[in-house]
Amino acid sequence: MQGSVERKPIAGEVFLRALAEHGVDFFFANPGTDFPPIVEAFSRGRHSNTKLPRPVLVPHENLAVAMAHGAYTQTGRPQAVMVHVNVGTGNTINNLINLARDRVPLILAAGRTPITEQGAFGSRSRQIHWGQEMFDQAGMVREIVKWDYELRVPGQVADVVARAHEVAMTVPRGPVYLVLPREPLSASLAETPAIAPRPLPGAAHPDPAAIEQLAEWIALAQRPLIITAGPGTDESAVVALAKVAGRAAIPVVSHNARSVALPSSDPMNAGYDSGPLVGEADLIIVIESDAPWYPNMHGPAAGCRVAHIGEDPIYARYPMRSFPSDLSIASPAAIALAALDAALAQLKLNVDVRRTNLVERHQLRRAKAAKEASASALNAATFSAAVGEAAGTEAIIFNEYPLSLEHCAREKAGTFYGLSAAGGLGWGLGAAMGAKLAAPEKFVVATVGDGAYMFANPTVCHWVADKFAIPVLTVLFNNARYGAVRRATLSMFKDGAAGEDDGQFLADLSPSPPFEEIVRLHGGHGERVETHAELAPALARARDAVRGGQQAVVNVLIPN
Repeated sequence: MQGSVERKPIAGEVFLRALAEHGVDFFFANPGTDFPPIVEAFSRGRHSNTKLPRPVLVPHENLAVAMAHGAYTQTGRPQAVMVHVNVGTGNTINNLINLARDRVPLILAAGRTPITEQGAFGSRSRQIHWGQEMFDQAGMVREIVKWDYELRVPGQVADVVARAHEVAMTVPRGPVYLVLPREPLSASLAETPAIAPRPLPGAAHPDPAAIEQLAEWIALAQRPLIITAGPGTDESAVVALAKVAGRAAIPVVSHNARSVALPSSDPMNAGYDSGPLVGEADLIIVIESDAPWYPNMHGPAAGCRVAHIGEDPIYARYPMRSFPSDLSIASPAAIALAALDAALAQLKLNVDVRRTNLVERHQLRRAKAAKEASASALNAATFSAAVGEAAGTEAIIFNEYPLSLEHCAREKAGTFYGLSAAGGLGWGLGAAMGAKLAAPEKFVVATVGDGAYMFANPTVCHWVADKFAIPVLTVLFNNARYGAVRRATLSMFKDGAAGEDDGQFLADLSPSPPFEEIVRLHGGHGERVETHAELAPALARARDAVRGGQQAVVNVLIPN
């Protein structure tokens, strides 16, 4: 009710109400001419004090999806992103692939050019309404998302949201896609339909026989090894892994870490590169790792048993993945590891000698890392150590390329997130912003390469951070090159013509612009670092600026 005018609800209102009822906190949007019913719905909600997700205007779709990812890490709930028809959908695909590979739930919606050319409320009214129509708009994302659907009947909108939510949140989780034509979204309904979120299916528990088998293999093994990209982002998974590794004295390698697996100080933490250890093991337990080693470079010894644990231990959505497996256990890692620890508690384990050796190896590795971090050169080790020191143990770090966890200790679950296995750049800064938006009391850092920073659309990022008061610390590892491109080239053609050019062709990002000035244009704090002596003071000033509510960028120039 506004004044004396009573309005019937429109489907767009019900859509937003249903999102809120399903726990969606934020509605990240980059709108277009398909959005009038959404704008009307938000205005009605404001006038009537109706509970709706918080609208966040994000002028690039890649950033919107990254922010939704970051918000999910703090809330555990899927967020909503809505974009402009097919062209906006196209701009989401880079980070949408990241979310799919990381099993992050997202309700991605897009308008559709009006179905009707005339005769309906919302029919086509602009030239683009013909040019933007596709035969199958959802086809461009169908391989990426778990489920897609196009709304045709206005009264079905609440059921559509309920279905989208339950599919996105059912393990293995992932993004879903809704297509929302303008006419049904604008249509009036006789009454607001009931919105009743359905309970989600419970998590799968492992086969007890498989757990007992694996426990027996561990008891028999002389050189067991656990490889993981991260058992999960909640504390229970990290605690469960620490119990199993500690009880059975099993080294844990966080290969291509995407979350904290074990605290850096845990003596069973065996580092971040599985390659040197794979060939030594007589039992390998792979936990939530899509590529636990690289078969072209390393492989298990003859007779080594291999077990895989995870929500989808065979990675069924990967077209080709041929790692050996003698046992596959389909279960969330936290649940499977708790069961495995209970089974191991019933067995006699002779692991004292192995435990002593692992403790010594851990101490040596930590001492080596500390020595590298104390050097006076400006490199990956000293950069990472300085970031860790400035951020502190409670900070949440989103890393997109440069950070070395050997030199930047992480002790707690949920304090580190690494780039998806898909490697879609332009994720880290946006994810950090989404996390900070959802958890404003936390200190959030984005560590990115200079290439990844450009992929992130920094002007858009800093504008959004300024508009919505999202102070994060961004630290650039700026080597003025696409380091991954150069390394890949030299690994294959070191003795070729590319090697003679040091692999710089199509990898050279010089001249490097003054990135630190971009954030200043948006009221932020910017610093440029060219020597090791400047690094710690600059990070401290930037940290203090962020704590004072100001976004900050430290552009660290790394010598090539």
